Amino acid sequence: MSAEPIEPILILSYAVFLAVIAFFLEITARFAHRRSIASDRAGFTYHRERDVWICPRDQHSFPVFSDPVKGAAVYRASASVCNACPSKAACTDSDDGRAIEMRTLKGIEYGMQRFQRAFTLMLLVLAAVLVGVEIFRTPVTYDRVLLTLAFIVFCGTAWRSSISLRGHRERNPFHQVKVN
Repeated sequence: MSAEPIEPILILSYAVFLAVIAFFLEITARFAHRRSIASDRAGFTYHRERDVWICPRDQHSFPVFSDPVKGAAVYRASASVCNACPSKAACTDSDDGRAIEMRTLKGIEYGMQRFQRAFTLMLLVLAAVLVGVEIFRTPVTYDRVLLTLAFIVFCGTAWRSSISLRGHRERNPFHQVKVN
């Protein structure tokens, strides 16, 4: 009577553990990114038809700078209005008026989001490599079939994540980031 080798089970368990960590990192990164964007523009409303930002005190921020190459536009409120506003301390510490920058994906927040996605991809690839190596090491057919199925799932998930990472720029719209 031969004992079932435990190594394939341990490798598969570790690979699944890596995939679960990658999944939770992805969820955490999405939550942190959404929260960061929401807090940067809290209370402000963008009116696309007039191309202005309106603050909670109904003051307008107009575009003062645009760089189409970098995909950035800066909107600034009047310094005299902001400095006289009773909510200034909660809104900005600038004496030049509140500024909001709208950017495409070239900003630091999307760089961090891409870093998180790359880290997730790295964990999935590591899991696939571990399982792939174990496929060739194990002599038991049942274990090979199970490991091969897991390998296909990890490779497919890693491939989907890599496509998502490469196509990230085209899918996401402008976002807003507080400058001052």
